[in-house]
Amino acid sequence: MTYMKTILGAAAATALATGAALAEPALIFDLGGKFDKSFNEAAYNGAERWKAETGGNYRELEMQSEAQREQALRRLAESGSNPIVMTGFAFGDVLSQVAPDYPDTKFAIIDMVVDQPNVKSVVFNEHEGSYLVGMMAAMASQSGTVGFVGGMDIPLIRKFACGYAQGVKAVNPDATIIANMTGTTPAAWNDPVKGGELAKAQISQGADVVYAAAGGTGIGVLQAVADEGKLSIGVDSNQNYLQPGSVLTSMLKRVDNAVYEAFTEGTDLQPGINVMGLANGGVGYAMDEHNAELVSAEMQAAVDEAAAKIASGEIAVHDYMSDDSCPALSF
Repeated sequence: MTYMKTILGAAAATALATGAALAEPALIFDLGGKFDKSFNEAAYNGAERWKAETGGNYRELEMQSEAQREQALRRLAESGSNPIVMTGFAFGDVLSQVAPDYPDTKFAIIDMVVDQPNVKSVVFNEHEGSYLVGMMAAMASQSGTVGFVGGMDIPLIRKFACGYAQGVKAVNPDATIIANMTGTTPAAWNDPVKGGELAKAQISQGADVVYAAAGGTGIGVLQAVADEGKLSIGVDSNQNYLQPGSVLTSMLKRVDNAVYEAFTEGTDLQPGINVMGLANGGVGYAMDEHNAELVSAEMQAAVDEAAAKIASGEIAVHDYMSDDSCPALSF
């Protein structure tokens, strides 16, 4: 709370001294912090790339509680930040209330659609990227059983799980998929201990590859899976380096590109909905020196072929957000 008040107070003071023409962009991280090695950190990396390439400055805030969302948005808008980018669906309701009060300020929200004339909504086809890593999980699995550990039980995370299950089943129709969610509150994004416990429970049931889509909680999943000598799959950022030789791959969600593009557009940010999927580089999977020995050329070729077919529309991946059924998985 003290950190946030200090930053906001400094921002307001700067604006009063120099005027709103300063128009520095701002980035608000969701709960879990900017160094969660996943979703928020991807956003941070995008902002830092923009800063390095342009020499510009930006303001940043880390959320400490749900109650700070509206205060953060209003203070930054009043201080002259423009555009203001926020990570996470949980900003949706607050932004819907705040945006009309600041018609000259541009806002960008990641993972939620807010229908306001000064808001850019960036959403991702996470199910497409999850399908690809599901294929890899099935090809790497020796037991025929794989796992999924989600963070907060919300439609967005079920979207990850359903796409993953469909990819698994595309390779092995007889595969068993064990899925668990960490919780039903925002605390589920930052509970690595419980994430590790869920992963170990899935391994005890035969899972030998476990996909974590759980923010900071996923760090515990990756650690537990490595300790058990099995394979994990990271999410959002490239997490292969966290447990080298144990992370099969990471489903990349290019939140960094979304933030970079919003900052680059600046006050000319274009409102509306921007969908980022396989067809435009919004999602994918990670290959590097840390997982090169885990992914064969045949595996990679099969996944790349599927990616091209998804991008062209030849393969349709079920989107739980559009239809809350999950043909390949029961919750």
